[in-house]
Amino acid sequence: MAFELKMSMKLSQQLRMTPQLQQAIKLLQLSRMDLETAVRKEMDENPILDESLEHREDEQASTAAEGGAAAQPDEPTPSQDPRTQDEFDWDSYMESNYKPPSGMASGGTDEIMNYENVISTSQTLHEHLQWQAGLSGFNDEEMEVALILLSYVNDDGYIQVPFDEIAKEEGVSVKDLEEILPYIQEFDPPGVCARNLRECLLIQAKHIQEDTHDIVDLIQNHLGDLERKNYEGIAKAMGRDIEDVVDMCKIVLDMDPKPGKIFLAQDTQFVTPDVYVYKVGDKYVVSLNEEGLPRLKINNFYKNILKGGDVSSDTQEYIQGKLRSAVWLIKSIHQRQRSIYRVTESIIRHQLDFFEKGSAFIKPMILKDIAEDIGMHESTVSRVTSNKYVHTPRGIFELKYFFNSGISKSDGDSLASESVKMRIKELVTKEDPKRPISDQKIVELLKGEGIEIARRTVAKYRDVLKILPSSKRKKYY
Repeated sequence: MAFELKMSMKLSQQLRMTPQLQQAIKLLQLSRMDLETAVRKEMDENPILDESLEHREDEQASTAAEGGAAAQPDEPTPSQDPRTQDEFDWDSYMESNYKPPSGMASGGTDEIMNYENVISTSQTLHEHLQWQAGLSGFNDEEMEVALILLSYVNDDGYIQVPFDEIAKEEGVSVKDLEEILPYIQEFDPPGVCARNLRECLLIQAKHIQEDTHDIVDLIQNHLGDLERKNYEGIAKAMGRDIEDVVDMCKIVLDMDPKPGKIFLAQDTQFVTPDVYVYKVGDKYVVSLNEEGLPRLKINNFYKNILKGGDVSSDTQEYIQGKLRSAVWLIKSIHQRQRSIYRVTESIIRHQLDFFEKGSAFIKPMILKDIAEDIGMHESTVSRVTSNKYVHTPRGIFELKYFFNSGISKSDGDSLASESVKMRIKELVTKEDPKRPISDQKIVELLKGEGIEIARRTVAKYRDVLKILPSSKRKKYY
């Protein structure tokens, strides 16, 4: 057997994700706040990048000051339209600040939230409980056990880890834990530090300023029937009139099953729109929100070093690498903003009925519809619409909101799933609380309107809307 060596050439195509392309894709799918954070981080790491301290003249603000009315952005002229700005002279662009076209200017200042009116810090549930423990007169040993128990309180206000596991993990006895538990269950909010729902409601029942014997009996022995609103069964088991049972159930249903959630509600997350849509005359105008986003430029000091030519090759290579990175970042940011602008314009064209009439008139639309309209890939449209919000005359919506599957109608047309959800919500809102309509009845009502939908789909949409089943919506009082 003979062996021989041969040389051959093979031509093939490979897709490689360069670091610059990876950065562009990452910037495209970032939320607005994450983008600002990423840009700030890049500025810290790249000395070539600098932030302009000059501010653009705010024509909208001056117009509002002179005319006494809220300013609206002007419609972009053809030379300013982002759709016409595919090519840039990047050499001259580096000389100036990074400023988007005026058609992409930030929204009016009256739309921006006043951060001075926002509480920056709030007390957490654990901080509130620990503060109360410090005022409870515990000795050192008792305080240690109390703090151990409080550390196992979850966001809902419950201690759901078994005591034997806590004792084993923390090196204390179950007896010590059980002795301290009644004391911390007296803490605010009422019902906190319970081990289950029944115990939580029983703790809250102690705070009622009236005879709670029957209410305790109701919680202790008939919680399942109460959940099913089986008032007749409870009345029969307790030997009480149904009117009395209904009154007791009202008290229990007014209790808080998750007492710790009140502290989570204080941690409000504010949404900052990435783009604004205004109606000017008969047209809708898109205006990008650039407020807070650093305006980037190239630091002249390092550029002059390169022009001087009296630096070492290593220094020159380092500066050139950072310069390329800076230029690519500026270009990527502009491309991101331009893509958001174009996608929003296309959404307006496809969903004009929504902007004119409201959510009930939103149309079926998929990523492919927008991608084909503006010549983008579907994956790019998906990234553009992820974690992006638009401020419209009808409220603030995530860009993903406008993409809906279609529900067939008997006339051969289709209706957006979001419109069907709104119709289901409307039907439930108008129902008789004592005779709530079932999912099957909703199917029949929608069918009468020409909307063909399965019962399981109604149940799925009802769950999305956080609407309880008809059996749990029924009211006896």
